[in-house]
Amino acid sequence: MAAEPLPRALSEADFIASDPAQAALGHQLFYDPILSGNRNITCAHCHHPDFGTSDGLSLGIGEGGVGLGTERHAGRGDSRIKKRIPRNAPGLWNLGARELHTFFHDGRLSKSDQFGNGFDSPAEEWLPQGLNSLLAAQALFPLVAQFEMAGNPGENSVIGAVHDRIDAAWPILAKRVRGDPTYQDAFVTAFDHIDRPEQVTIVEIANALAAFMAVEWRSIDSPFDAYLRGETSALTRTQKRGMDLFYGKASCATCHSGPLLSDQKFHALGLPPFGPGRTRRFDPYARDVGRMGESDQLDDAYRFRTPMLRNVALTGPYGHNGAFPTLEGIIRHHLDPDRSLHLWTPETAQLPEAPWLAAGDFVIWQDRHEMQRQQRARDIESVALSDAEIGDLVGFLHALTGRAVDRTPFGVPAGFAP
Repeated sequence: MAAEPLPRALSEADFIASDPAQAALGHQLFYDPILSGNRNITCAHCHHPDFGTSDGLSLGIGEGGVGLGTERHAGRGDSRIKKRIPRNAPGLWNLGARELHTFFHDGRLSKSDQFGNGFDSPAEEWLPQGLNSLLAAQALFPLVAQFEMAGNPGENSVIGAVHDRIDAAWPILAKRVRGDPTYQDAFVTAFDHIDRPEQVTIVEIANALAAFMAVEWRSIDSPFDAYLRGETSALTRTQKRGMDLFYGKASCATCHSGPLLSDQKFHALGLPPFGPGRTRRFDPYARDVGRMGESDQLDDAYRFRTPMLRNVALTGPYGHNGAFPTLEGIIRHHLDPDRSLHLWTPETAQLPEAPWLAAGDFVIWQDRHEMQRQQRARDIESVALSDAEIGDLVGFLHALTGRAVDRTPFGVPAGFAP
């Protein structure tokens, strides 16, 4: 097989411009529970820098959970979680890249003129006008997701509004924010068109969140990036061998292509299934059909978006459901999915205990027909690599870790209390 060409190096010009004042405002909002229905969870609970901007879990613990990252538990009493988050919380690195056109594991948010607002999203024509980037649009949806941040029916006005229509909740959150003295002057300062706090809408909130994420988690200074800029000594011998495998024999770059190391397309890997799944309306299975849930096209069944790989060594577990806790595990699955599935055990999944949900966590394994459907829907073929070559690939993936990941512009606020 002919080797894939190396991508060009990323530069600052590859990213959307962000206003510093708006980014500072977004920094405050990202770590503030004011944006959750019950005021008990923040964006940072599922995307914290201590866990590579993910949460260290296979399937997250959202609204009702307690704690942070791998120490987070499912809550107690009436406020305990009602459902696990169906998919793994992805890292937030380089989401401000101009080249990005599709977000979420199933691609349910993309750039589009279909609804007259610049985006094809779950909100369709009700997505507000004025969002300045795909990242800003993305920031809106966790706020109105029941099990992520909105809460359960009967608990607060936000989730009640969501069940009326998705866009009905955003004005409630905006009113909260503009009524908080902490934010009032900051919005007037950060946005030229805002003269008084009463003018603040969910659009300014989303644009501020996007400005923060785009600046805070931009990462283009890894050893691999240095190598692409001509520093031939930036990679160790192991990492160089791994890079050659990645772009050659191992065929990784077939999907992890281009400067962002993602083709932004959808592929079926046949990962071990578990959890509640992101089911479609009237879907009787605790399963996840991936892209088909958005497109309703049978050919898209069990396909998920190719993730970008900068700082991938920091963002485990891996896969759309976090099925593998290590890079070696997810690599071995790519190389031999049948053997990987045979060897995989439920104990591999990083799932905080929730006995009231346990009966459904792995129920899909009892459905022989569904398991067969998922195994047949694969876009990867087995590749034979030695243990040493797999080690080289792992070494290369570590070479994608930025040198300044612990020195971001803003950092975690001193007062943040998970």
